[in-house]
Amino acid sequence: MQQFPRDVTPSVPAQGAGLLAWLLLSYAVAWFGSQFEPGEWYRELDQAPWTPPGWAFGVAWSILYTMMATAAWMVWRRGGFRANLPALGVYGLQMVFNGLWSWLFFGLHQPGWALADLVLLLLALSATVPLFWRRSRLAGWLLIPYYLWILYALSLNGWIWAYN
Repeated sequence: MQQFPRDVTPSVPAQGAGLLAWLLLSYAVAWFGSQFEPGEWYRELDQAPWTPPGWAFGVAWSILYTMMATAAWMVWRRGGFRANLPALGVYGLQMVFNGLWSWLFFGLHQPGWALADLVLLLLALSATVPLFWRRSRLAGWLLIPYYLWILYALSLNGWIWAYN
């Protein structure tokens, strides 16, 4: 993606292309995670009483990935990668942890390793939110539902790890 001086807003076509790129990155991570379906193994596990129905995960994640991409785009358009390397770098790291979780949990059937991955994801996200906030308050706010969802996922994964 193109770099912009700190005080220059990219052109409308560049902003549109940037938003599309961030959405594609976000949905690529979602697609990777979707390759590892719950299956019979997951259905046989003792699950937390607060586990939502299966369809709720798809709805929640679709909304969250869109909000995450929008937040990253809002930061990126304020100077590009060079001006936002710490924020976008940590964002990229948490996206790696995000994608790894499905592989560890559903692919390898390793809830303990998946739980450790969620802790790392939460730490990276805890760094991302204030970095985004400094560049755009709205971008920071857009990550709060994701942060809360990861805390919720941590409780679900923790239950499965502890009781199975």
